[in-house]
Amino acid sequence: MKAIVGTLVVIGTLLGGYLPHGSFGILIQPLEVVIICGGALGAYIIANPGWVVKAGFSGGLGLVKPAPHDKEMFMEALGLMFKLFNKARREGLMSIEADVEDPHSSELFNGAPKVAADHHAVDFICDYLRLMISGASNPYQLEDLMILELDGHHHEAMMPSAAVGKVSEALPAFGIVAAVLGIIVTMSYLDAGPMEIAHHMSVALVGTFLGILVAYGFIAPISSELANRAELEGAFFNVLKTCLIANLNGYAPQVAVEFGRKAIPSHDRPSFQELDEFLQSQK
Repeated sequence: MKAIVGTLVVIGTLLGGYLPHGSFGILIQPLEVVIICGGALGAYIIANPGWVVKAGFSGGLGLVKPAPHDKEMFMEALGLMFKLFNKARREGLMSIEADVEDPHSSELFNGAPKVAADHHAVDFICDYLRLMISGASNPYQLEDLMILELDGHHHEAMMPSAAVGKVSEALPAFGIVAAVLGIIVTMSYLDAGPMEIAHHMSVALVGTFLGILVAYGFIAPISSELANRAELEGAFFNVLKTCLIANLNGYAPQVAVEFGRKAIPSHDRPSFQELDEFLQSQK
């Protein structure tokens, strides 16, 4: 919704400031759009691996939906970690082996649907619990391994944002290319009347206008929001890591998830009371 509102504001203020003094028709130049957006798209495809190209498109289209890593998902994650730790503490680590080996059939994981829908998060939780079940009990070594994995994951998560950002940087230049081509076309009309020449000059300038508008009004904000969501995803995984390491260090389940709560960004962090009431409801 935020992306839709922002787009409407950009378009509305632009047209609201222009239409009292200019013609809307001159701005409709499909061939200029083909040159600018087609050139930028081709460069985007050439410059990036296939999975980054796909992730850039899917991530951009996904901005019409709220960010998945919200307060509710953080709460679900803490509740899931609490139930896993509690079960392991009461019945032993082997008691959660079935949950870890087949999380999609696990009652504990299915009780946190937002987390269960994120296969990266499920894999991360299960992989490290599986290591603990197998006897990996050194918290320092496991934490180093988690940091290594999360650094790689975060780097990959930021790649679509960086790739889309490069497109926004290139679009004004493609706008200039379209304008230059428009000037070349205008040169063939020099023997026409001044109004005809002025029309073709206007069309050429629309190319520059469109390149700058699409770059800074749409593509650059998309790149920034993709980066924001990647950072929030990184914070989510850091919460999981914090909980797992606290549990491995021997803290009680309630305390381990409190460590995780403190790692949640402040704008999504539940209060101690909120978390306590939520955990009580999970028992």
